[in-house]
Amino acid sequence: MAVEVGMGPEVGGAGAGGLDEAVRALREWQHEGAPVQLHPGDVGWFLRLGDGAAAEAVRVWRRGGETVAVGLLDGPALLRLALALDARRDEDVARRLTADLTDPGRGVLPEGTVYVEAPRGALVRETLADAGWEDDEPWTPLHRDLAAPVPGPGVRIEVTGPDDARVRSAVQRAAFANSAFTEDAWHAMAAAPTYADARCLVAYDERGDTVAAVTVWSAGPGRPGLLEPLGVHRDHRGRGHGRAVTLAAAAALRELGSSSAVVCTPSSNTAAVATYASAGFRRLPELRDLRRDAAPHPAAAPRPAG
Repeated sequence: MAVEVGMGPEVGGAGAGGLDEAVRALREWQHEGAPVQLHPGDVGWFLRLGDGAAAEAVRVWRRGGETVAVGLLDGPALLRLALALDARRDEDVARRLTADLTDPGRGVLPEGTVYVEAPRGALVRETLADAGWEDDEPWTPLHRDLAAPVPGPGVRIEVTGPDDARVRSAVQRAAFANSAFTEDAWHAMAAAPTYADARCLVAYDERGDTVAAVTVWSAGPGRPGLLEPLGVHRDHRGRGHGRAVTLAAAAALRELGSSSAVVCTPSSNTAAVATYASAGFRRLPELRDLRRDAAPHPAAAPRPAG
């Protein structure tokens, strides 16, 4: 979906051209010191569902022909939002986003309980609160500077290629109970242009068993890179493999030219927060999703699994 600030929305998906535009904008908006927000790697991971699904899930807001905001409908009821630096405190943009996100008739979010992830400090967080949206689940962003070399992981790490898609997808399903990630989904993701700046890594223990996996996404040299997703095989937890594959992920992003590595996890997942911290990631202030409840009986709508 593409909309012009100050004009009526065009109902529908972004389309191939809109998807490319959105990814370019997201790359440009990743800067050190900027609030953690939707990353091009988030769209890259979503592309495991196919080009058509990704194009339909992306929303683009423009003003004067310039992209000012990009949203990804990451599941039926969650919109993850990023804004251009000069649009984060813009009143016109905030008012337009609030109207589009609050009114199901605008075609951005459906009726019922819905959620928005918006960057810290963006004016839209305040205008949504004024419109009745409430704070929801807290998330913890974490950041690791990549100026210095990253210590070795201490386990064998293999980069996934086309012949290894079955292994990578199997580890994903073993790490996330509700994951539907398949070999075909890996190939769909890897065929997309976004994967040119990405790597899938699989960790092996001393017995040669696959124990963990991660996908990393660069936004280009000198910009923060993203870990999305990272998981440890359910049969191999509690043995330090999460820290090992996190270090491997940071090293891979450094090789790709990323200035830092970022990841975000539910604050309630204290084990994940501790794992990232043990691999040299610094906790940033918590960020809460915003929620618009359905009346009269709100229903929970958690984020989708890997």
